[in-house]
Amino acid sequence: MFKVLKKSKISQARLGLIKTPHGNIQTPYFLPDATKGAVKNLSARELTSLGLEGLVANTLHLFLCPGAGLIKRAGGLHSFINWPGVILTDSGGYQIYSLIHKNSGRGKIFDAGAVFKSPLDGRAVKLTPEQSIKIQLDLGADLMVCLDDCPPNDYETAKLEAAVRRTIKWAGRCRHEFDKQVKSRPPRLRPLLLAVIQGGDNLELRRRCAEALNKIGFAGFSFGARHIDQSGKFLEKTLAFTAGQIAADKIRFGLGIGLPEDIVRSVKLGWDLFDCVIPTREGRHGKLFFQRAGLNSPKFYITSNLTNAKFSKDFSPINSKSALAELRGYSKACLHYLFKINEPLAMRLASLNNLEFYIKMMKEVRDLIRAGKF
Repeated sequence: MFKVLKKSKISQARLGLIKTPHGNIQTPYFLPDATKGAVKNLSARELTSLGLEGLVANTLHLFLCPGAGLIKRAGGLHSFINWPGVILTDSGGYQIYSLIHKNSGRGKIFDAGAVFKSPLDGRAVKLTPEQSIKIQLDLGADLMVCLDDCPPNDYETAKLEAAVRRTIKWAGRCRHEFDKQVKSRPPRLRPLLLAVIQGGDNLELRRRCAEALNKIGFAGFSFGARHIDQSGKFLEKTLAFTAGQIAADKIRFGLGIGLPEDIVRSVKLGWDLFDCVIPTREGRHGKLFFQRAGLNSPKFYITSNLTNAKFSKDFSPINSKSALAELRGYSKACLHYLFKINEPLAMRLASLNNLEFYIKMMKEVRDLIRAGKF
């Protein structure tokens, strides 16, 4: 269930509450990616110590390894990875995009589904809308995403139209399979199903896609494809338009939106949920995020690459304002050294720093909306 608690008077931002079988999420919220069932280098205990309420797992990767059947026998993904909070699973659609749209030799997309070569061993794999739903239910997800055809934003109109048509058709099949599978569950124990709005940078196709998906009926809707163009420009007009096509009482999920400034801009356009690998991936490469000003400032944060030699003699704490003793106790010089010797502790500390930054950023976003300043 999703409920809007407050709407901003100066932007399209809103406060909301998502209730799931494994807890609640206050929106706007950022969910880190546990792509293969784990947020790299971090344990469930460390994640909960940060105050994290939910994460995103990758349906296709978990289907390929270790297999949805094994995870189901373990009691679901929550039990398998020892995670008590909310889990959102994607559909595998974006991974199909990565595998096929970028390299036609890797597979093909048909109306029935997609057939592609496994990135693990090259074997032929088939994924249908019905399978995607069954896999996500076997994983025990709290929020699920319909399988969609995710083309590049700059595809020619005919190809975008075909992807939109297929996305709508697949969403209907996902809805049908979902309803069949969960009908015996009490409503409070059913996951929430989200559909994906495609159409590239063609606003008319986005409108048509949203209209058709609204008629089918879902708990929320995701922004399909990248939120930036080929040159990296933020697609503000497309994001604003797409958010406007989604009813106010539905979840709006900005798939893959992860740069802090893009999240802040997207919240002001009306989006509620976000996910990305950026905080942990960048952390593993030595890039740390630090807030320097309020979120309404155009440059509210800075990044520092702790692998840079200038930090080799910086004995100040990694983050003196952190709630975590490790980040207050270890120095930047020590972290620089740990990266230099390829010590896994370096990646763990950097990932903790960056996730704490994102969690605090989203709390400040919610506080500002609550105070009428965002």
